[in-house]
Amino acid sequence: MSRSFIITAGGIGKRMGSHLPKQFIEIAGKPILLHTLEKFYAFDASAQLILTLPNEWIPFWNDILISHQCTIPHLLVDGGLERYHSIKNALTICTGDVIAVHDGVRPLVNNTTIERCLTALQTFEAAIPVIPLKESLRAISHHDSKAVNRADYCLVQTPQCFRASVLNKAYDQPFHAGITDDASLVEEAGFAVHLVDGNEENLKITSPNDLFVAEAYLHRDKNMA
Repeated sequence: MSRSFIITAGGIGKRMGSHLPKQFIEIAGKPILLHTLEKFYAFDASAQLILTLPNEWIPFWNDILISHQCTIPHLLVDGGLERYHSIKNALTICTGDVIAVHDGVRPLVNNTTIERCLTALQTFEAAIPVIPLKESLRAISHHDSKAVNRADYCLVQTPQCFRASVLNKAYDQPFHAGITDDASLVEEAGFAVHLVDGNEENLKITSPNDLFVAEAYLHRDKNMA
């Protein structure tokens, strides 16, 4: 089956406290988004690669490609107002039989996680990587809180992978504020989502502390190569 990889990087990173959108912050010598692009190209150079970016930052991205001598073939799509709109815009040019949607600020996904998700699509219509919770968990109400069994919950990662027909049907639904990710929209469209094991270091970089953790992992991987 042919593959399309959508790497979404439409955010501006308010929680990072930086004037520069988080996807462009450098760690281990390269912008985060470039690490992510290289990861998916290395996994499958024949796949269609699509980046969603805020339109006003596309020239900045092109300058990054030149300065880092990056020649990885990929298409650029306007990021849109919300993540929903970014993916919907990208779907108009997707050509793959299966589509993987990945956060541009998750440069530490490993090949095993990507392969698990894509392999699951041979049997299931949708597959997403998850990892178990380690900490205790409490549900908060207006008046108090209550301990809940953490085994009943998991943390969701990306790439979230789908048969193309399933994801396109999901995005025929109108936007609403309750959409948290592609898998939730696919479930709203009536499809089941299969869970596979993710990798623990596949964190979403959203805070300054995440930068330190991600850089340590990237240096570790470079030293092990």
